[in-house]
Amino acid sequence: MLIPASLLETDTLTRLIEDFVTREGTDNGDETPLQTRVQRVRRALDKGEAVIVFDPESQQCQLALKRDVPKEWLQAPGE
Repeated sequence: MLIPASLLETDTLTRLIEDFVTREGTDNGDETPLQTRVQRVRRALDKGEAVIVFDPESQQCQLALKRDVPKEWLQAPGE
């Protein structure tokens, strides 16, 4: 299930993005400041290049590139 970023409170979205950009294996030695990495992800969400995926079974959210999400998840209900 996709969750529009606009439905999350600003602090919640920021914490989700910070968790994503600080996860082990995501920095690959990147010394870019945390705030810059957060801004990059926020821009990707705003542009529709990234999405927030919610798994009801595990009750967890994660970020993903739109191109990596199954096409049927991107369709509006009833399409």
